[in-house]
Amino acid sequence: MMQLRPACPEDQAAIMALIDAVYHEYGDRLCLEGADRDLLDIDAHYMKAGGAMVVLDDAGRVRGTHAVLPEAAQATVCVFRRLYLDATLRGGPWGVRLMEWAIDWARAHSMQRVEFWSDTRFTRAHAFFARLGCQRDGRIRSMDDGCIPYQEYFFFLNL
Repeated sequence: MMQLRPACPEDQAAIMALIDAVYHEYGDRLCLEGADRDLLDIDAHYMKAGGAMVVLDDAGRVRGTHAVLPEAAQATVCVFRRLYLDATLRGGPWGVRLMEWAIDWARAHSMQRVEFWSDTRFTRAHAFFARLGCQRDGRIRSMDDGCIPYQEYFFFLNL
């Protein structure tokens, strides 16, 4: 039975494998020296920083992830990170459940706005975000901290 539960250090390898598999769909891979170094210490990067991370657990197998972090410079803003879902589960209820968990977390922590960046290649995810009320403001940033250069769109959701 699948369930959302808090990520724990023992999930690290499975989380990295899931995200790496998604990247491979786009001809990319994890870059632990750069963009993906947060995955080397999930507890320190998310929980100890005042945020949270969950995994979608399917009988001990990680099939999805999502994380949220308070924005240090803005007390009522949080950042969504690491929304990934196994390819076989996309388009079903689990992506919505992961986003609902993060939005519920944000509201429970008195956040008024969510912000996040998403790789421009993730077009299906962008349509999903729009269906949930997330908006783009036109910003695009070029990144060179991955294994190959990439660009990201900025999204926000006012709560």
